[in-house]
Amino acid sequence: MKKPIHDNQVNRVLLKPRFKMAFKENEEDILNKFKDNLQDNNCKYCSKIIDYHVVIDVPIEEDHFWSPQLQVEIEKEKNKTIVKCVLGPKPIVWTLFIFLHFVIAIAFFVFFVMFYSKWSLNQDYSFSMVMTFIMPLLSIILYFFGQLGKRFGYDQMVELHDFLMNTLEKK
Repeated sequence: MKKPIHDNQVNRVLLKPRFKMAFKENEEDILNKFKDNLQDNNCKYCSKIIDYHVVIDVPIEEDHFWSPQLQVEIEKEKNKTIVKCVLGPKPIVWTLFIFLHFVIAIAFFVFFVMFYSKWSLNQDYSFSMVMTFIMPLLSIILYFFGQLGKRFGYDQMVELHDFLMNTLEKK
């Protein structure tokens, strides 16, 4: 990842880079830009538009496990329109990662309780102690797998970001 998405150094670390932009145009005009651009015959992206929420996926032929998804939320705020964007893994991949982190957290607590119980009863606690230390390591390894996946999908993230910026800059 040569540079962070949307010039935010924090987004280099995040698995789901987030950014927002303000526009003077109203919500409908911005939403129409997306509709026009996505319905263009030259547009290769798959998309869903629900109210003021736009989800843009990479083309099916380029899709792989680590392919990102761009989610755009268009909101009215005082006298300007805010466009909030999240670039990240598809919901099924994100759910898998969250589930695995949840399982690791529960296993950590189970092994910690086992370790403490056996330690307080002066029994052999070596297995539960080792597993108590392994669980956080697994969580860290899982995070690095997510970063690796972000690298595999980085070029597609840049393409989606460029598509977003071109769409929003249209007159």
